[in-house]
Amino acid sequence: MNNAQTALLLIDLQKESKYDLINLENVISNCRKLISHAREINIPIIYTRQINRHDCIGLSYRELLDTQGEPVFYNSSTENIEIIDEIKPHANDIIIDKYRWSAFFETSLDLMLKSLEIKNLIIGGLVTDGCLMTTVFDAYFRDYQINLVRDICSTSNAGAHMSSILIMCNWIYGIEVLDTMEMINKMKGKNYKSWKWSRADELKFNENNLKDVFAKLCP
Repeated sequence: MNNAQTALLLIDLQKESKYDLINLENVISNCRKLISHAREINIPIIYTRQINRHDCIGLSYRELLDTQGEPVFYNSSTENIEIIDEIKPHANDIIIDKYRWSAFFETSLDLMLKSLEIKNLIIGGLVTDGCLMTTVFDAYFRDYQINLVRDICSTSNAGAHMSSILIMCNWIYGIEVLDTMEMINKMKGKNYKSWKWSRADELKFNENNLKDVFAKLCP
């Protein structure tokens, strides 16, 4: 991986707290480590923010509303849309605001990446089975190589988290799955451990063996 052609893409690491996400403290801690190293070696850092306008203009179909008729999640009139303080952007970082799950849907993200001559994406964020997964698929459709950092990803339940990562492993050709410290080793040009895609639909899983198959990633 050429660091000069690599960007760190962090999906929706916002203050929105209504999802009751699993292992969020670990996600934030790992993100801090990854961000710090990316800054040291001048890898661009791109944050996305999910935004739902408080006046409901442009909301997704059947977006959940509160008793006041405003969006329950990512309400633009609240602090919940801001990036978590511990990992908040610096002045020269890029912030992409989006109004649908995928960070590529009608945003400037692809334009920014192409301007930076990016080929490889280091990616993680929230939520694994929603905004993260749709963004990863759209990145693949635009021919970016994906490095998925699984321990900076989270969602509301373990089953959804594991199954969505396994789906990405099966169908995102060329994907590599790493934990934070292994990703840092890769960025440093050191030896590292990862799971690498080799063929489509390689990981066969069901409700009985989900945990065992997931455990094959980054053992």
